[in-house]
Amino acid sequence: MAIEEQRKREATGNPLGRRLAGKRLAAKVVLYLEALAPRLLPVLLLVVGFLALTWFGYFRHVPAWLHIATLAVFALGAILLLLRLRGLVWPSVDAADRMLEGRNALAHQAIRVQDDRPAGGDAFADALWREHQARMGRMIGALRTGAPEPDIARHDRHALRALPVLLVVIAFAFSYSNRGGLLADVVSIRAPAETAPDVRIDAWVTPPAHTSRAPVFLTGNGQGEAVTGDVRIPQFSELTVRVTGGSGNEQATYQAAGETTATAIRPEEAKPKDETAAAAKTDTTPAVAVANAARTMHYSIQKDGTLTVDGRSWTFSVIPDRVPEIAFDGIPKATVTAALDISFIAKDDYGLQEAHAEIVPVDQPTEARPLYPLPEYRLDLPRRAAREAKGTTSRNLSEHPLAGKRVKITLVAKDAAGQEGRSQPVEMVLPAKAFFEPLAAAVAEQRQVFALDANQLPHAIALNEALMIRPEETIPNPTHYLLLQSANARMKLARTDDQLREAADYLWEIALGIEDGNLSLADRRLRDAQKALSEALERNAPDEEVAKLMQELREAMQAYMQELARQAAKNGQMRENAQQQGRILRQQDLQRMMDQIENLARSGARDQAQQMLSDLQRMMNNLQAGRPQQGQQGQQNDAMRQQMDKLGELMRNQQQLMEQTFKLDQALRDRQQMGDPMLGEDGEQQQQEGDNGAGQQDTDRMTAEQLRDALKKLREQQDALGKQLGEVEQALKGMGLDPGEGFGQAGREMKGASEALGEGQGEPAVGSQGRALEALRQGAQSMMSQMQAMGEGQGPGMGIPQAGRNGRDPLGRDRNVNGRGPDTGGPTKIPEEIDIQRAREILDEIRRRLGTGAAPGFERDYLERLLGIR
Repeated sequence: MAIEEQRKREATGNPLGRRLAGKRLAAKVVLYLEALAPRLLPVLLLVVGFLALTWFGYFRHVPAWLHIATLAVFALGAILLLLRLRGLVWPSVDAADRMLEGRNALAHQAIRVQDDRPAGGDAFADALWREHQARMGRMIGALRTGAPEPDIARHDRHALRALPVLLVVIAFAFSYSNRGGLLADVVSIRAPAETAPDVRIDAWVTPPAHTSRAPVFLTGNGQGEAVTGDVRIPQFSELTVRVTGGSGNEQATYQAAGETTATAIRPEEAKPKDETAAAAKTDTTPAVAVANAARTMHYSIQKDGTLTVDGRSWTFSVIPDRVPEIAFDGIPKATVTAALDISFIAKDDYGLQEAHAEIVPVDQPTEARPLYPLPEYRLDLPRRAAREAKGTTSRNLSEHPLAGKRVKITLVAKDAAGQEGRSQPVEMVLPAKAFFEPLAAAVAEQRQVFALDANQLPHAIALNEALMIRPEETIPNPTHYLLLQSANARMKLARTDDQLREAADYLWEIALGIEDGNLSLADRRLRDAQKALSEALERNAPDEEVAKLMQELREAMQAYMQELARQAAKNGQMRENAQQQGRILRQQDLQRMMDQIENLARSGARDQAQQMLSDLQRMMNNLQAGRPQQGQQGQQNDAMRQQMDKLGELMRNQQQLMEQTFKLDQALRDRQQMGDPMLGEDGEQQQQEGDNGAGQQDTDRMTAEQLRDALKKLREQQDALGKQLGEVEQALKGMGLDPGEGFGQAGREMKGASEALGEGQGEPAVGSQGRALEALRQGAQSMMSQMQAMGEGQGPGMGIPQAGRNGRDPLGRDRNVNGRGPDTGGPTKIPEEIDIQRAREILDEIRRRLGTGAAPGFERDYLERLLGIR
């Protein structure tokens, strides 16, 4: 003790001593920790094991006596292990010096020599000793103690200390599960009988597929926390509640708004996979198996309400699914071929699934026994699941026995939820095929009599027999006579409805053969091919099936057009109609349209292909079958057509005159800006060379004076066009047509253009000519509408050719496809080759004018705007 006190006194007065004292203190702490760690490790492992046991839920599920006993055992073990710490002593200075010298590899006892003194000697010996101490002191200037090295492996050679650590990590992760424990369970002693069975509740709402909305999860995590606030969901959403575990008595109820009682949601009964095991199952099955089973409950939400599941609740606000709306877009009309055109407008909040027309007879007796069901009329929706739809559907129902009878038509639209929306009914006479052959009409009447009411079969037989009383007068063709005899025998031998339908179909085939020969059969084949392709596109059939059906459609179309041509060639009076229809609809147009349908179907655009097929079907239904025009009415229609052809020629001449005026006016402006460089002594020669002999003038070689004279000469052409307009106007008035304001405006503008040309002013003349051309187009459109209305009022086969409506053919083009008739300036769905060539020539000319660089600034700006450059 005296030595240590002496060292402390020396350290306070010596810097080296103070530094050495700090190093010794750090060394003592390290040595103490090294001695403490082996004895403290068992205590720490005991605490870790206690935590692992707690987090595994041990204290939550054991009885009270075992709970207390376990705590006592851990407490006793902790006390015994802590008692081992009493033998620890604070390390001595020598031990610290030895540790520092050993860890820093100091030789000659460099630390302990600082405290030693020589036993004796003179002054030289003392000086030598102090020099030795100073040298050793410089060696201990950078001493390090290092970290404690308890050498635990020497005390735990088998590394058993890792087991408690691994268990506590696993237990900590398990504590977040449903059956995990908490540290609070150590001081909470609960009886096992009061432990509630573990239960997991999963609930979610699945909106209907047609709403395209994502599911709504009501339980956010494993604890089943409820979603707060109102949950807005579409009507008819499916609620799913799944309860796993528990006692099996958990209740799920739905309290609808406005109702006093809640609806209990029952779980689905699980179907056993093994029938033998199901039969062997008895009432002695333990209740635990039922309690731990997963139970799934479903409920369709249609009203606002509250869901309650085992004390948890959710409130729902239902977004109503409105009933579809559908209405007629105009009165249903009959086409030339007795098809029924229905235009409609429909909408739904989520999308239309299907639409059709419901056709029922008006005056059918209640005791009647029809052989055929009501006609089916499916409306073509422009796009699947469209929220709004507007279109026109054409279906040929002339084969149905109700054709020619008064019916009530109601449009019905359905959505994906099965809701139906109905329109106001419309009454009309269902279009029927017009039979021009009296014998064919009589056969069709026989078939209709007993097809609408099988009880009228004797009357139909009587009609058939009356028709064959004097066959040499009424039935000139022996084949037709034999067919009617065969049909009579079939009607008499028919006993069932199927046999009666066969007889009715046989009579219809006879009537079609008498009327049109093979044309009606070709028409039926074409409609069947169109229907088969439409159904294939609707159900997304494979490409191979679509290609096969397209080939059948092409063959049916070819056969129909060939038969149509044969029928037209039988009568010379029908050739003119055939030629007229050739101007309206060509075989190339049909081929191009079918190619587009096939390309759209192959590329996956089935909806667009379906829409184009519907347009093709409507076009064929509007195609006139080639009946001859009759008497004075046909002559009047020919006169109307001739006047419209003259009007079309007049409009083309006005267009050419306007282009020529514009060209001369632009050349004149160029000469004026350039100072008229072409004016000279050889002006007369240039003027002679200006005319190329074809009525066209080379403006690049003409002077300003020559250009002005050329403008004045155009006045005569303009006056001639005005005179022709007056003649056409008077002729149309004589036919009962009202030319309207369009022709009067065109005449005034033509007069203004003539005056401007007489003064050599090109710019005002071009403006008047353009306004005159626009007025002519409006007047021509008005004339076409009036003539179309007259044609519709006269019925099929009369008036203006009825291959299309509103002055256009079924392809949406104007009637002057081949250059005859007026160009009303409307859009063209399928341009002609001449139109494409003309557009290409115009673009090439614009590029050429820009490439020369000689165009004035204002003209260059105009040309660049035409090309979309500026």
